Amino acid sequence: MDLATLIGLIGAFGVVIASILLGGSAGNFINTPSILVVLGGTFLVTMMKFSLGSFLSATSVAVKAFIYRPTSAEELIENAVELAKTARQGGLLALEDAEVPDEFMKSGLALLVDGHPPDVVRSMLSKDLQMTLKRHSDGQDIFKAIGDVGPAMGMIGTLIGLVQMLSNMDDPKQIGPAMAVALLTTLYGAILANMVALPIADKLAVRSREENHSKSLIIDALLGIQAGQNPRVIENVLQTYLPRSKRQQDEAG
Repeated sequence: MDLATLIGLIGAFGVVIASILLGGSAGNFINTPSILVVLGGTFLVTMMKFSLGSFLSATSVAVKAFIYRPTSAEELIENAVELAKTARQGGLLALEDAEVPDEFMKSGLALLVDGHPPDVVRSMLSKDLQMTLKRHSDGQDIFKAIGDVGPAMGMIGTLIGLVQMLSNMDDPKQIGPAMAVALLTTLYGAILANMVALPIADKLAVRSREENHSKSLIIDALLGIQAGQNPRVIENVLQTYLPRSKRQQDEAG
């Protein structure tokens, strides 16, 4: 679970709700037609921009922003060094029953055990990585689109409300409430874009970079193991994936 995403989302809504409650009745900020225009309109317009499958899969991609916890580079390097030692002592077949927590590394080990040549291993793992990054990119694009369309639908709803308000100018008592309702759609659109869609898109971009980093490390580790490199050499090569400060600490230890 990614606490930063969860705390940020809950905290942001908490601040908005608290300000509403402190300023008056929460009921003044609830309007069903405005919600329908913003939410319904935003999702339908966004759906027009993408295939139905991509749009529906955006939810599962967004879950990554909340529950995905990448394996640390330090842990991956430690696992790779242990695997290299095992392969050096008993050959690649000795890796068949190795305990590996990372699924990508586990699938790569299976390729090594099956005896595929290095270029095939690199090609298959790189293809897997590229397809993963593409799914992430598609998810980011969808949530960015929601972030773009949401405020626009809010403005459309506001204009609808203003037209309805101006058509009833003969009753001055209705102008204030009608104006408030018209502005609610702008508020809903701003909240949807800036507190939900765009932050999720940005967090998915972070997750994509993290996954690219960890899987690139794994590919280099597996190819080094397959080539029969010394575990210490593999460790030194993989240290380049760590920040310099951590590399220095590890070398000092």
